[in-house]
Amino acid sequence: MKQKPIIGITMGDAAGVGPEIIVKALNHEEIYENCRPVVIGDKKILERVLPIVKSNLKIKSVEGPEQANFMHGTIDVIDLHLLSSDLPFGKVLADAGDAAYQYLAKAVELAKEKRIQSICTAPLNKEALHKGGHLYPGHTEILADLTETEDFSMMLTTPNLRVIHLTTHMGLIKAIESITPERTYKVVKLAYDTLRNAGMENPRIAVCGINPHAGENGLFGNGEEEEKLEPGIQRAKEEGIDVTGPLPADTLFFRAGRGDFDMVVACYHDQGHAPIKVMGIEEGVNITVGLKGGIVRTSVDHGTAFDIAGKNIADEKSMIAAIRSAYELAPK
Repeated sequence: MKQKPIIGITMGDAAGVGPEIIVKALNHEEIYENCRPVVIGDKKILERVLPIVKSNLKIKSVEGPEQANFMHGTIDVIDLHLLSSDLPFGKVLADAGDAAYQYLAKAVELAKEKRIQSICTAPLNKEALHKGGHLYPGHTEILADLTETEDFSMMLTTPNLRVIHLTTHMGLIKAIESITPERTYKVVKLAYDTLRNAGMENPRIAVCGINPHAGENGLFGNGEEEEKLEPGIQRAKEEGIDVTGPLPADTLFFRAGRGDFDMVVACYHDQGHAPIKVMGIEEGVNITVGLKGGIVRTSVDHGTAFDIAGKNIADEKSMIAAIRSAYELAPK
């Protein structure tokens, strides 16, 4: 019988809702039925939120995953001893920003050593991260740097839809300019490899068009589909990948949602994000794919929510979904 994958859950920014949603999520027994979770963070912070969320769970400090028991009822935490228990909620703090970085760096170290199979991250705050001395836009760029990865992509999932992006955080004009046949091919291949590594035998992938109606044979746009997308799609097809497109985005997401495709390749940020938010924002998951070493990282699809931190308001559904994606996508 195969062992359940070990999932390293990083605590994120401790001044936000991360610690709360981790404790709430790990109160669900189904998590332990499918994986072996270990938190990477600060024991004192997790203990502080127990009474806030009215939890009877126990917190156990361990040196590494090898010492964890992975039993429902006790949260195993690799305690980095970085923060004090009186850290205020809801504030941008350099200490919390630095700690969020250190939790992630430890998780990457464990993943490189194959001591955990996937990383699942609670949210960090970019301003706090910068105040803590780490000048990155967010988790994805830190992960790429720590793993020395150049070709990676953002993938979003809901229970009925998976989307991977050619471009993400850039203006629309720049995004379209940056799409190349090589990038199209690489992202299609990343999508294929990710689903194959997770056990899907023959993933069906579809690529969105850039223009309305995917250009409609030159009626809209300046031939972007033919220049930027089709050569990369054809190259993937020649390698045996089941990929279709470019297809009109206005109907493609509906078709994928009903099960026609296993993954949609979106050309730019809002083209992929909007359908995900509409179809399942409460259970949305952000995934970084293509990291060297086959490391898979999943994350909640929301921020630190400083305004409600420490008030037992934050919902754990997205964290549960992120942990579920982490064990489903863990290399088989």
